[in-house]
Amino acid sequence: MVFLVVSLVLMTADHRQHHLERVRAGLMVLLSPFEYLLGVPEAAREWLGEIVTTRGTLEKENGALRARELLQDVRLQKMAALEAENERLRKLLDSSVKVGERVVVAELLEVDFDPFSQDIELNKGSRDGVVAGQPIVDAEGVMGQVVHVAPFTSTAMLITDPSHAIPVAVNRNGLRAIAMGTGSADRLTIPNLPLNADIQPGDLLVTSGLGGRFPAGYPVATVEKIERNPGQPFADVTARPTAHLEQSREVLLVSPAPLPPRAVDCDPAQGPCPPAAAPPPRKEH
Repeated sequence: MVFLVVSLVLMTADHRQHHLERVRAGLMVLLSPFEYLLGVPEAAREWLGEIVTTRGTLEKENGALRARELLQDVRLQKMAALEAENERLRKLLDSSVKVGERVVVAELLEVDFDPFSQDIELNKGSRDGVVAGQPIVDAEGVMGQVVHVAPFTSTAMLITDPSHAIPVAVNRNGLRAIAMGTGSADRLTIPNLPLNADIQPGDLLVTSGLGGRFPAGYPVATVEKIERNPGQPFADVTARPTAHLEQSREVLLVSPAPLPPRAVDCDPAQGPCPPAAAPPPRKEH
């Protein structure tokens, strides 16, 4: 009973007033060397596996990589053409070109796929500029966001965590929705969509940018299944994350790009002032 009461008091204090954040950060610093040591056997196994790999296997993998590289080059050429067209349209509309985000590359130290808490631990912390709430992505889409930060490591919650929600939009028509985690690494649910909502299997869901946490336009999931029951007010929609949540080892920590200086912050005595930045777009509610 004593331990139960102490546990409840600590959980309440940590949840409401975050008194244990410093304690948690200190423990993460103390345990970080052990986490690296626990990764040594896996690294040794991979090293030995690379040594005993046959020449035939290497040639086969080389051929597959060359084919994939050629495909990626073709896609990059198409994306470059689309980017140039988009820039021309922005100039025609007298609109400023969107500035890209800054990213930091991080590696996974530990993965926790508990059904009630799907977290991953990264080898970047506050010393590398990581902050709580920072989105993480891989080469295919959004993976989650940082929830705890220590000096040398950080913990991120995946988008499939049952307590995680992310604002999304259907890339085909701009329909806004919320993607909720289910505890399964390959499934998200889209609640509260009317039966007549314009959404169909195969639609790509991207971040809508609402809420200011995730930058707009990043792929999140692909709609897989839609069930419309006339007896229910909302459709049952499930989607598969585009990110490789169970395969990616390197991730990107995304930070918003710095805003240009405002004209009101410029001192004319020190030189000509830059033009005033265009006002931010009005958020829809």
